[in-house]
Amino acid sequence: MMSTLVLKLALRGLGRNRRRTLLSVVGVGVGCAVALLSVSMMRGAVEMRVRAIAESGMGHARAVPADWPRTRESALRLADWRAELAALRAAPEVAVAAPRARSEGLLGFGTRVAGVELLGVEPEAEWALSRLARAVNRGRYLAAGDSSATVIGAGIAERLDVGLGDDLFLTVVGADGEMRYDMLRVVGIIETGSKDIDASICHLPLAELQRVTERAGAGEITLLLRDPRRLRRLVARLDGLLPAGDAVIGWDVIMPSMGGDMNSDRAFMASLVVIVILVVVLGVTSAQLTAVLERRREFAVLLALGMKGGRLAGLLLLEAAGLGLAGASAGLVLGTPLVHRLATTGFDLRAVMGEEFAMEGVLFDPVFYGDMGSWLLPYALLVALGSTLAAALYPAWSALRTDPASALSLREG
Repeated sequence: MMSTLVLKLALRGLGRNRRRTLLSVVGVGVGCAVALLSVSMMRGAVEMRVRAIAESGMGHARAVPADWPRTRESALRLADWRAELAALRAAPEVAVAAPRARSEGLLGFGTRVAGVELLGVEPEAEWALSRLARAVNRGRYLAAGDSSATVIGAGIAERLDVGLGDDLFLTVVGADGEMRYDMLRVVGIIETGSKDIDASICHLPLAELQRVTERAGAGEITLLLRDPRRLRRLVARLDGLLPAGDAVIGWDVIMPSMGGDMNSDRAFMASLVVIVILVVVLGVTSAQLTAVLERRREFAVLLALGMKGGRLAGLLLLEAAGLGLAGASAGLVLGTPLVHRLATTGFDLRAVMGEEFAMEGVLFDPVFYGDMGSWLLPYALLVALGSTLAAALYPAWSALRTDPASALSLREG
């Protein structure tokens, strides 16, 4: 343990030049506040992206045929989708499990046609899963018991020049490779605000898609998890509920480009935090080294009186820890209001992104929010103490090289 004498010397060292100490604390505090704000933005960006992906209908995870990640074939079907759906809905980690099937098709009205990806859904589950289902601007969403009904995006409705109650002529390729036909009545039109998304939405009852394509079963079960931060662990656990031949995959496998973008964002924000810490380290190192040079005679006396080198280094590190604790406090005082404002008021992205908030079929919120939580305190301590202790290493090494005789005689050692 550090002796009382070393503690007193450390406190005296910090109080010897109060202006320099105060400037060091402010510098550490500002750097800590910038780091806290950067981490809040990074965590908020990750949460916003994952939430947007999940609520746009992609889910946090999916149960799919094992070959789907490689082939992305919409014709693939789950081995026993009803049993798998029951098992996943019974899992406490799952908030929503929605069975679906996909198929390519052509919608026609008069002389106008539009190519679409048909999405067969279970209406109640899809309503709970996807914000797109809740974005019906005209009419209603699909309901249990609907037959030969569809909900389309506003872009498709505009392209085909159709409205509520109009009947669309559907053409698909059946399981046997032959053309299949159906008539679908428009019961609702979805308008999300994104032209790309509104030009791609075509939902119909799962049973209707099974009938017209003659492909029985669901091709996927899309999941919303109660705690998506534990994605990797939950995917492994839920995968164990499925039979061989089917698998549970996370959103980063469903949309690998989004996962890559997120990793890039994390790397950028981490680099920014590292740069901030380096600037703080250099500033504090300069101040600490100046203090060591000014106290060479003091250190020489302490060494001459028998103080061990390790104890002297501990003295300087203790002073650095004091600066770090004060800097962490200053960083929390400066940074917490900024983080709180970002977490509650947010930042409106419309000035940057315009009115389009969609990317690769994902509908993003126009207001970006940061993250605020109990992580602020340990992170502030980590940044501030890590910076000041790292900054004290070279001054401490310099102090240990002090030659008592030359320092006391005012000559260079």
